[in-house]
Amino acid sequence: MPTGGGVGIINTDTSSVKFWLNHLSKVAGENTSQRRMKIALDCANGALSNWAPKFFAELGYSVDAIGVNPDGININKGVGSTCINSLVSMMKKERFDIGFAFDGDADRLIAVSTDGEVVDGDFILAITAKFLKDRGKLPGNTLVTTVMANLGLDLAMRKHDIKILKTKVGDRFVLEEMLKGGYVVGGEQSGHIILTDYSTTGDGLLTACNLLRIMKETGSTLKELSTIMYKLPQVLVNIKVKNKDFASVPEINESIKEADSKLSGRGRILVRPSGTENLIRVMAEGPDESEIKNLVEGIAKKVASHLC
Repeated sequence: MPTGGGVGIINTDTSSVKFWLNHLSKVAGENTSQRRMKIALDCANGALSNWAPKFFAELGYSVDAIGVNPDGININKGVGSTCINSLVSMMKKERFDIGFAFDGDADRLIAVSTDGEVVDGDFILAITAKFLKDRGKLPGNTLVTTVMANLGLDLAMRKHDIKILKTKVGDRFVLEEMLKGGYVVGGEQSGHIILTDYSTTGDGLLTACNLLRIMKETGSTLKELSTIMYKLPQVLVNIKVKNKDFASVPEINESIKEADSKLSGRGRILVRPSGTENLIRVMAEGPDESEIKNLVEGIAKKVASHLC
């Protein structure tokens, strides 16, 4: 039997990547404005490290990048969309038109405006859905997201007569719902955005190109586009448990109902088991952060006392 280097063959294929980048360049379009648009990138020392800076530079954008020195173990380490402060700090030191933070495998994107404000997946979904609806290109006037989406997204879409369908957490559930209903925009707060007009999966670079396209066609900055929604304070606590069946414990259910009644339509409570770990996740949203923090802590104590 073959051993070591005799097992399998490694080939380097740059043509596939170049084919995909050529496809995406048609979404973003070249920087045709008189002033050269300046982009900050955080590639998370991951999959886009060798591609994203060159890609945007070849389209005529001025590019500065961090997180572009992968060594095999530093992926997502202190950089990328899961550590957005690195890009925010970069944006505050110098003036950029927009910042893009990818995660290590490049299927997620979090954007940052000129003044350092974070624009997450909920904002990107709202911006994209409205843009397409205004052009008659949003099937069913509907977008798809998960139960973790901020309540502010619901309120904003309601103003623009856009429906929201919600699935379990996970972009695969979002995609299933999109394919079932023929919808073209879906995703998660974490920055997994699916645009089925161009791709069948989340792609951070595609999401970045889509935002650039919207900015150019509307003549708006990211800051101006992001005013479409106001994000309500959100508090999330994870409790490690031995048993995830909280629904069978009357005391926990009563605590959830009491918290929900205190919010009385001004916010929401969401309690759910993790799909992969022995955790119960307790989340609350509402206009008053201190209030929802107290409500979450109350439910968390009940969960801990009965299931830990």
